[in-house]
Amino acid sequence: MYFPYLRGRQFELIALRELIENDCINSSIIPIIEPVKPTATLLKTIEAFVSRDREIAVVMNPEVGDFVDKLSGLRTENSKLANSLLDLLENCNKVIKAYIMNKESAVFLADNNDKENKLIINRDRDSLNDFLDVYDGVLPRFTLIPDDRAFKRMVPDSKVLLEDCFNKKVRNVDYLDNEDEFFTDNNIYFEEDDLVGFSDYSVVGEEFNESGFAPVAVAIHIIYFDENKALRIHHFVSDSNTGIEDPAGKFGEALEKLVEWCNRHNVQSTLGMKGFYDCYNSGKYPGLGTVKKYSIMHHLELVSDYLGGK
Repeated sequence: MYFPYLRGRQFELIALRELIENDCINSSIIPIIEPVKPTATLLKTIEAFVSRDREIAVVMNPEVGDFVDKLSGLRTENSKLANSLLDLLENCNKVIKAYIMNKESAVFLADNNDKENKLIINRDRDSLNDFLDVYDGVLPRFTLIPDDRAFKRMVPDSKVLLEDCFNKKVRNVDYLDNEDEFFTDNNIYFEEDDLVGFSDYSVVGEEFNESGFAPVAVAIHIIYFDENKALRIHHFVSDSNTGIEDPAGKFGEALEKLVEWCNRHNVQSTLGMKGFYDCYNSGKYPGLGTVKKYSIMHHLELVSDYLGGK
């Protein structure tokens, strides 16, 4: 199974919603959302999965954004959005409650009557003792672990390997230094490594930055399979990278490289890839958020097709 870990930015949520609404990902994919804000887009995304009898995990103690505080404020105001979100999070069995393991969540989970039916996220060694204190004799449904021997030895089952496979650069222009690179082979070996699944941050990366900025270069990141079915990533970068002017033109430069390269390498057609080709054929610039959305959609649909499932 594959657990794409996405923050609740609008373009990430819309990527998930469009994939599920178009039947482009199957039951081998359980997305994990670490929400940033309580928004109508978040609600619609969760509802889209629930209405199709599909599971989705939501982090209840996010470390990014201000989801918890804003949801509490909306709840005080008896907001319809807050009430609908809380009803799904609290009462729907298709929404898996996920918790980042730390001392505060350990205290809460230790007193929880349903701690087995959770998805637990361990990001570093500091969380291991807290996890073992809570799950002494029982295990959560899914346990995300880092690539750490201690976790692999001491968590006997339900393990999902969480890695940041995206080699994020400070500047988009820096991707020109290494336009094609290895992404992961966890899709091939996770069962052999005694894992129930694997997880990553797709083509976004673990680092979270809520504020946007005008880039000097535009980069498009496309996942593809090599001859052994490991996943690689190709970076398509614009050429006119001397200033922040004309992002649409920069996108067009990167997109032309993408289309030429994907045609030459027979990259699998997906809903996300069709979005790029529509832009190429129409000359449309959809905005950088949509560019990232298409890349995420392409990645998730590729993995879904590889893993199979209903």
